[in-house]
Amino acid sequence: MDFVNMGKSGLKVSAVGLGCNNFGWSISPEASKPVVHKALDMGVTLFDTADIYGDPPGKAESVLGPLLKGKRDDIVLTTKFGYDFSGGPPNNSRGYILRALEASLKRLGVDWVDIYMVHIGDPATPLEETMRTLDEIVSSGKARYIAVSNMEPWRVVEANWVAKELGARGFICSQNEYSL
Repeated sequence: MDFVNMGKSGLKVSAVGLGCNNFGWSISPEASKPVVHKALDMGVTLFDTADIYGDPPGKAESVLGPLLKGKRDDIVLTTKFGYDFSGGPPNNSRGYILRALEASLKRLGVDWVDIYMVHIGDPATPLEETMRTLDEIVSSGKARYIAVSNMEPWRVVEANWVAKELGARGFICSQNEYSL
């Protein structure tokens, strides 16, 4: 397996990652186990999930966490936040982010994630609030880096500019929808 730096960081990841969005949703927890084990056997170190994945939401994290037990130092774990479980609008406010992170850490059975991602933009919450909160999460050690998914390019640029103005960390990468 080839390894590359994740975006503009020193974080090394396998060139191929495993998206775990179907765990506990379209494939059962039992069927997820051989998928994760095969990925590990093939040298995959990047595992990506989100708090909204699964049925009920969060199930994918609850499935993935135990399957990676004992491998924490060998893998790169990412998860996302921002979709409101109740079906409301996206929420990237300080309170929501902090609650979402604690819930994800608990479901995954870990103390920290390598990358914590904004899953979707929230036009109602000031970017200053979101970026400052994410910076504090990295400072606390509960995430190593921050990133973004499903956000308009101009908002990503604006968010990184806001972070720079605040003296805060910016996004190391952007996960865009693309399928082979």
